[in-house]
Amino acid sequence: MANSSQARKRARQAEKHRQHNASQRTHMRTHIKNVVKAIESGDKSLAEDAYKKAMPVIDRATNQGHIHKNKAARHKSRLNSHIRAM
Repeated sequence: MANSSQARKRARQAEKHRQHNASQRTHMRTHIKNVVKAIESGDKSLAEDAYKKAMPVIDRATNQGHIHKNKAARHKSRLNSHIRAM
């Protein structure tokens, strides 16, 4: 446990930031799963709509530093290629 008041405050801040970051990652993963479910259902227009909603969420997670830019590009590329293959 932290001994100084400064260390206690930093521990509180770190926990708050950790929870916020985890929430943002979960939000991104949920959008990705929505696209995957739409692709699996076979509805191309639904998949395209879900993809359009997921793209800014993925980009925002990248800009905020939650995921690496290459991971974001990989997700977007794979989802888009699955949609185009429908």
